[in-house]
Amino acid sequence: MGLGEVLLLSVGLAMDAFAVSVCKGLSLKKVSFKEASICGIWFGLFQAIMPLLGYLLGSGFASFIDRFATWIAFFILAFLGINMLREAFSDEDEDEDATPDLGFKVMFGAAIATSIDAMAVGVTFVAVPVTVFAASSIINTLFAVACIGVITYAISCAGVFIGGYFGSAYKSGAVAAGGSILIFIGLKALMDKYEIIGGSNPDTVFWLLLPFVGTVFGSLFVFFRVGTPDKLKKSLIALSAGIMFSASIWCLMTPAFSLPSLGNVKPVFTVFIGFWVGILFQFGLDNLVPHTHGFSGETEGLKSDADKSVKMMLSMIIHHIPEGIAIGAVYAGFLYGDGLISRYSMIAVTIGMLIQNFPEAALLSVPVKNEGRGKGTSFFYGMMSGGVEPIIGILTVIISGLIPSILPYIMSLCAGAMIYTIVESMIPEMSDGGVSDRVVISFAAGFSLMMLLAYALPMI
Repeated sequence: MGLGEVLLLSVGLAMDAFAVSVCKGLSLKKVSFKEASICGIWFGLFQAIMPLLGYLLGSGFASFIDRFATWIAFFILAFLGINMLREAFSDEDEDEDATPDLGFKVMFGAAIATSIDAMAVGVTFVAVPVTVFAASSIINTLFAVACIGVITYAISCAGVFIGGYFGSAYKSGAVAAGGSILIFIGLKALMDKYEIIGGSNPDTVFWLLLPFVGTVFGSLFVFFRVGTPDKLKKSLIALSAGIMFSASIWCLMTPAFSLPSLGNVKPVFTVFIGFWVGILFQFGLDNLVPHTHGFSGETEGLKSDADKSVKMMLSMIIHHIPEGIAIGAVYAGFLYGDGLISRYSMIAVTIGMLIQNFPEAALLSVPVKNEGRGKGTSFFYGMMSGGVEPIIGILTVIISGLIPSILPYIMSLCAGAMIYTIVESMIPEMSDGGVSDRVVISFAAGFSLMMLLAYALPMI
């Protein structure tokens, strides 16, 4: 391994540390060089120590790394991410003079999480020695880990400053984005471990993230309009409902009848059980999670003193959870369904969810803006409501990869959950004051569009 390879390896290893550094910068009110250096030293030091430990311990430690390192990283990153989300939407007032949390507990955990997999790189130094200088193997290895540490330090410092810029501009929304990114990194590590990413399916993350694009563009609506006419709102809700209903039937329940199920249960009972589990699952979310519907203003769930804007975001998150399961389920069916679910079905559901996420995000960000939030904060609330989709989708792919026979239950579950959402909240909102012809046509347009995507796409 020569100098060029060592430098490329160093940059590659620094990417997780860079992402976490951006997230740390998002949570800081004002970034100084001292704070950026603290993060850089933590990440750079551990990114250098771990490969050195791997080299010294040799291949005998490789099995432990392979078995436990990814799960350790996932749990630490998930914990940090959830804590950032809790902080972002906490009811507590921010203390402008508070000292940023760069303490030992937080930074040690983050440094371990971003570097533990690098221990395996040190093991490879035993099999593929570093040969930058005409010197002993240990000298060359020390040079390599020093490069890794220095480059990680520099990249991490840059990440903190980048995160700090957006954090100061968008505050709680940016912190929520950072927390979601940490969780996503942890899930991506699990996908790498189980080879869900790579191989013959290198575009996995692309398809799982694509519906989130619809949420981002829908949230941008807040920058161009202050309000939305009621007739247009109802039509957009009807369009989304038609897409969700059509996807539930043609892309989820119908294919579930053809998939082998856990326990060799007859397909009709598999779909029946999964469907009712989905109904009860969404019923539980609807009655436990405090939320406010952005269009009607109706508040449901357990009592909470949370801000109305947060409750409106939670309402949309409840909608997005079954949609995330649906995207993950059809992609898992494409990967593990022995050809029973085609690539076209996976693409159809992805595009359908992308289209319907646009109006859903717009109908969240605009009401949040009307509640007195700034445009930037309203945009982030709308955007982050859809951040749960790729996270839930990845988790669904991982679970389905570990237990493929559970897939028809999962597909039926998300169909039931989406139909519950349509009947419980979307129909009342789009029919408030009576059902107009415009609403019926919008629903039919969404239904037929999804049907065309499911069945006409393979013919193109």
